[in-house]
Amino acid sequence: MSEQPLQREHQSMSMMYGTYADILFVLFPFLVIGMQRLWDGNLYEMLKHTDLSIAAAILAGLAIGKFVLGLVSNQDLGRYKERIVFFIALTLFVVLGPAIILILSIMGGTEVPGFVAFVQPILLIIAISLYSTAVSISNILTRDLTGAEQTASADVPPVASVDRAQATHAPLDLPRHTGS
Repeated sequence: MSEQPLQREHQSMSMMYGTYADILFVLFPFLVIGMQRLWDGNLYEMLKHTDLSIAAAILAGLAIGKFVLGLVSNQDLGRYKERIVFFIALTLFVVLGPAIILILSIMGGTEVPGFVAFVQPILLIIAISLYSTAVSISNILTRDLTGAEQTASADVPPVASVDRAQATHAPLDLPRHTGS
């Protein structure tokens, strides 16, 4: 019994590392561009370019994909379907729409207002938060689905349960920090 909470904690940590690895891979090219602009002495001007809005739009698109994955992964969601649809609408309304509008407005060639330098980082932070939430929701729903399958397979002969266990993916095995 004490092994199951430890396994859930291990899966949660693996999910967290995987989520932030995704975010770092998305942000890496923009970090390189930012470092180049810093080298040229134009770091503040980076905040007035489309880079951060593009990164926010990418993460918002990934978040919507994860929300949809959570929505279609389990047919017995009941009351959670409305919440997932709410998060999809929130992502579209709060991040993806404004990011695309900013990209188009900045690329329009007119003078970029100063507030853009503050809005784009906020959009990026919200996009990162929504993507993290989307991955968590998707994994919780997928975990609940596989838990229900394991419970249902308790009466199935051992050969069928071995096949199901091999069909699921094992979580990322990370060494634990012992503190010493």
